[in-house]
Amino acid sequence: MNKLISTLAVGLTFAAAVHAQTWPTKPVNIVVPFPPGGSTDAVARAIAGKASEKLGQQFIVDNKAGATGTIGATQVKRSPADGYTFLVTSLGPLVIAPHLMKSLPYEALKDFDPITVAVQAPNVLVVPASSPHKTVADVIAFQKAHPGKMTFASSGNGSSDHLTAALFWQQTGTSGLHVPYKGGAPAITDLLGGQVDASFQNVNAVVQHVKAGKLKALAVTGSKRSPVLPDVLTVAEAGVKGVDVYSWQAMVAPKGLPADVRDQAYAAVAAALKDPQVQQQFTSLGFEIVASTPAEFAAFQQQEYARWKKVIESGNITVD
Repeated sequence: MNKLISTLAVGLTFAAAVHAQTWPTKPVNIVVPFPPGGSTDAVARAIAGKASEKLGQQFIVDNKAGATGTIGATQVKRSPADGYTFLVTSLGPLVIAPHLMKSLPYEALKDFDPITVAVQAPNVLVVPASSPHKTVADVIAFQKAHPGKMTFASSGNGSSDHLTAALFWQQTGTSGLHVPYKGGAPAITDLLGGQVDASFQNVNAVVQHVKAGKLKALAVTGSKRSPVLPDVLTVAEAGVKGVDVYSWQAMVAPKGLPADVRDQAYAAVAAALKDPQVQQQFTSLGFEIVASTPAEFAAFQQQEYARWKKVIESGNITVD
């Protein structure tokens, strides 16, 4: 019996070792739950290119857009946990949508195995170049004098830019008028044209407009100043506490991913993110490389999940 147990143990160890050495043996699918061309798509394609080089198998980006990212997330949740399907997503499907959408077909904290938070970027409060507002204090004063009158554009109900505005109103005791768009591009277009008064946009989406003088940046929501806008105060420096917000992109897998595959996937993604070419590509746009470990990501997701739940419930925010 002891000999049999020893033989089985050796066999299992050998099988695990072979499994670790041979993954991946076929192309790996990276689902992006948004259309091509956005920040999440860019992150996924950078990871896919470098991981393909490192591991000798194709990493294929598959855009499955719809329902604020939850269609793609659901597809990954329902996929085999075998290391051949991953999700690269923004924070929305993982920590925001669960509090906004009824009957969501997955449980964000239970149905995925975290791999890494790849990158993060602060949002930035921007106003049109023609705006009379030059500081955060100007915005707060105007909103207190004219409650619910100042318009804030966002890329949609429940988006990071929408919820950052809601958090800003909660922390300052003010109120504005939320104007949701179907994506960041049309929101920015109307912001540039002066059809809306302000927005908390992802810094990477508007940094070129700020540098060109088409938009005024009043404050960034990071815990420190953005390297691409070093002269712009943080919201905290501007006198408002509790609005430290980052938009982020992360990778997860279906629940039950073998630990050895998880570790190899994390190592490949971290190596891709630390590649000098990839670092330069993203840091020039205002992204910060994170490459957190699976354990760090799991703890971070719990924090973000609880935080946005509170903001959404306090603001009575819905997707309708």
